[in-house]
Amino acid sequence: MNVDRPAPGEKLNATGEATVPRQAATVILLRGGARALEVPLCKRTEHARLMGGVWVFPGGAVDTQDTRRDWGITPGAGGHGDAAHRRAALRELQEEAGITIEDPRALVKFSRWITPPEVTIRYDTHFFLATMPAGQEPAIDGQELIDFGWFSPRGALDAHARGEIALVFPTIKHLEQLEGVASADELLAHARGRDVRPVQPRVILTGEVARVVLPGEPGYED
Repeated sequence: MNVDRPAPGEKLNATGEATVPRQAATVILLRGGARALEVPLCKRTEHARLMGGVWVFPGGAVDTQDTRRDWGITPGAGGHGDAAHRRAALRELQEEAGITIEDPRALVKFSRWITPPEVTIRYDTHFFLATMPAGQEPAIDGQELIDFGWFSPRGALDAHARGEIALVFPTIKHLEQLEGVASADELLAHARGRDVRPVQPRVILTGEVARVVLPGEPGYED
């Protein structure tokens, strides 16, 4: 299966003027402690306008409620503050997967990905890590998300290669990063204090074929 193509439902920008990315946040839950590393993936409904049927980490766009003044975020800030991203990540985790984490400080910033400027619908997504809370069980909403599973990073990539689950480029790249980590505890220790810099892929058109490339790869600067 192709892993370097735009996601299902993504439309390329025909005007040439880049859309301003909407702020978003995602949580990669971890379980396994010092012994192993597993992460959850949720299947989006086939009827979704964007990424229908794709397996993703729980997350979504920053909302106005995530930027309320009583949380120390200026309402007109557009969700750019770290606190707003953390609130959005925890809210989406609860709404989509039924998992409640009370303290936003429990989230560990891991990465930041910005949708390529060549794509019409764009997000500036902040990815956080969090330990799966003890005593809780995932409960997907059954509307936006219709299935749920725990995977080792390699297990998820292998399932995608066999055509059992559909993954998109950012999810694949995150799973590839996690594949070499021995345990959930090791990953959290590595991520704490990490200098997170934004990653913005590009979509390169060759004839009628579109492919996604990362900074530093051939064709990115052309």
